[in-house]
Amino acid sequence: MSTRKQEDADLVEIKRMLLRLGKMSENAVVRAVWALKNGDISAARSVIDGDDALDELTERIDGSCMSFNARYQPLGQDLRMVVSTMHMAVDLERIGDYGVNIARAAIELERKPLIKPLIDIPRMSAILSEMLGKALSAFDIEDCQAAKAVFLMDDQIDALEKQVTRELFTMVMERVDRLEQAFLLMGAARTLERAGDHATNIAERVIYMCTGKTAKASDYKNPKNKRDDQDEDKNKDKEKEKENRDEA
Repeated sequence: MSTRKQEDADLVEIKRMLLRLGKMSENAVVRAVWALKNGDISAARSVIDGDDALDELTERIDGSCMSFNARYQPLGQDLRMVVSTMHMAVDLERIGDYGVNIARAAIELERKPLIKPLIDIPRMSAILSEMLGKALSAFDIEDCQAAKAVFLMDDQIDALEKQVTRELFTMVMERVDRLEQAFLLMGAARTLERAGDHATNIAERVIYMCTGKTAKASDYKNPKNKRDDQDEDKNKDKEKEKENRDEA
């Protein structure tokens, strides 16, 4: 096999692994939210048990990308694809971790009646699933226009997260004994909102991969949401620093 054919084959394999990681991460979140809504502890534990496989695949992708760069010393779009894949794998691994966090919340709520039917949190999960599907499809076919469709969907997740938080705070003010569960549910909503941010990161990387130009999701949002994003970015930076310290 010629060097170019082997290089193309290795790129296809790297892409295949990332798409598989994307599906695993999506399934972790969707299944965890199902467990939370339906009190399915078995489903929650399966999400937690599957985290090791997700981590291992992330490491395989990282190793394959490093080997590819060392072997072929790619330039142009090939280099952008490999570098972007490494970043996207980190985003997907984090989304899988968020699924584990929601699954743990489901276990904490075992055999406790929910203080309200879960409607908006499953809606957030469904939107996230669609965002990931669109972002990864855009990656697969290398379509930057398709990737841009992800950005506006992030506004929907942000709005639902704020709605969930408002409703739960109101419920706690009415009855303080709802506090513990309310904070668990608010945490699940916040986790899904963060997962949406990682999905937009993936879409941004797809655009960079295809065009060589840096894209920001905020550039495609309306002015009000853009201002809100700028305010929230400061808080998110602090939260990311805390997450990194906790992981260290």
